[in-house]
Amino acid sequence: MKQWLKDAVFYEIYPQSFYDTNGDGIGDFPGIIAKLDYIKDLGCNALWINPCYDSPFKDAGYDVRDYKKIAPRYGTNADAAALFKAAHEKGIHVLFDLVPGHTSEEHAWFKASCRPEHNEYSDRFIWTDSCFASGDGMPFIGGETPRNGTYILNFFKCQPALNYGYGKINQPWQKPTTDPACLATVEAMKDVMRFWLDMGCDGFRVDMASSLVKNDTKHKKYTCAIWRDIAAMLSKEYPEAALVAEWNGPRMSLKNGFDMDFYLEWQGNGYSWLMRNYDGATDSNPHNIGKAYFCKDSGTGIDKFLDDYLPSYKATKKDGLWCFITCNHDTIRPSAGLTVDELRLAYATLFTLPGAPFVYYGDEIGMRYLPLPTKEGGYFRTGSRTPMQWDDTANHGFSTAAADALYLPVDTADDAPTVEAQQADPNSLLHAVKSLLAFRHAHRDLDSDASFKVLYAPKAKGDYRPFAWQRGKLVCAVNPAGAAADLPLKLKDGTRVLYAIGEAAVKDGDLHLGAQSFAVLG
Repeated sequence: MKQWLKDAVFYEIYPQSFYDTNGDGIGDFPGIIAKLDYIKDLGCNALWINPCYDSPFKDAGYDVRDYKKIAPRYGTNADAAALFKAAHEKGIHVLFDLVPGHTSEEHAWFKASCRPEHNEYSDRFIWTDSCFASGDGMPFIGGETPRNGTYILNFFKCQPALNYGYGKINQPWQKPTTDPACLATVEAMKDVMRFWLDMGCDGFRVDMASSLVKNDTKHKKYTCAIWRDIAAMLSKEYPEAALVAEWNGPRMSLKNGFDMDFYLEWQGNGYSWLMRNYDGATDSNPHNIGKAYFCKDSGTGIDKFLDDYLPSYKATKKDGLWCFITCNHDTIRPSAGLTVDELRLAYATLFTLPGAPFVYYGDEIGMRYLPLPTKEGGYFRTGSRTPMQWDDTANHGFSTAAADALYLPVDTADDAPTVEAQQADPNSLLHAVKSLLAFRHAHRDLDSDASFKVLYAPKAKGDYRPFAWQRGKLVCAVNPAGAAADLPLKLKDGTRVLYAIGEAAVKDGDLHLGAQSFAVLG
């Protein structure tokens, strides 16, 4: 594992919504540079920046028109280089979002592949052999190009699938992964990665990392082989570069080249039970809020999380980092279902479990999820992508543009949380996040790869729902319920409370935790 990942805490930035410096209503790279001190002071020493490449923005930049050009609305390639330099001077690593499974339909590669005459890019994308052919179970588009064929999609209509080949071949137009055209696609993606790494980028979060090879096996045999090949290139040429998978499958991702993977919000999985559990609602009105573990009155036990988490953690702990996010650009913000007191406990737990934690911009102040009309393919996700709320000036300090010119509207409620207000309040969520991350950085037993063992996780009975775990020589414990709890941990003599939220005390080897409390002992 890369040494810098041991103490890494990531801050995810949705660039169009972070900080606007030129008054056009859209966040930009100079804005990120201007806020690096804030990010460092928060306790984050690494960035994940959502796609910032040239794009028609039908899917918020996940439809790439030019992999080697920063979108003009964010700045220039020179601004990207300046960001890398400024971040590195402050001890902050920077990951870009890589989109290897598809491009925009406006990408030069795709335009060339649409031509009827054969050329270098004819097989860079997946095409059938007839304008009337279906996609063999995959979504496809026909009738829009001069080429006599239909093309396969990887997600939205605007995102034609790059051709990495097929695992199981059913049609004559499907190529094996060893075909020269498919190998050329892999090399083209390596070239993109080299371009940004040479400029100063420290690695990539990889969008839809499992989607490369079509008709792959259950365990993604062929896709995994591609990532092992790419990881070998990185290991040889850029040994400190990190790869983070959007996969939610650590047994595949971490064993095949990725340094990190993180839990995604999938209804019913362990991560969902911790903070959300919205009964499957994928719209802008989360349903049945109140069932998650950290909800004070849910009655939900930690077993629903551990039953899902522990098998994957134990199977992959020697291979890489299985990480936790507070949220991301695809997920309803946790404040939609948790109070500030509940958020403190949730963050305290996420920040002290194994892996490198990811903080989504604005979660540190409890920014709200705002039900909004879709923007750039966001649909229900749009409400988690609103502008960062810096202060109580116009547009909460995000931009000097007119309110109706903003990328998305800001939270206009009288009690909308802001950085400025919470910096002035020692009891704020922001201060809790800062103190938690400072504590993490000060203790090597909380490094991302430090040992982990469950110490106490009884089945829930009423409001008795505490959970205790060990990281190195430290003992961490949380009680999200509305009633105090005594944990029979048989602690060693001299064990004391090093950090606490709420009420915590050690007596006769047991730990007393007040209602809605958290503690680290050592």
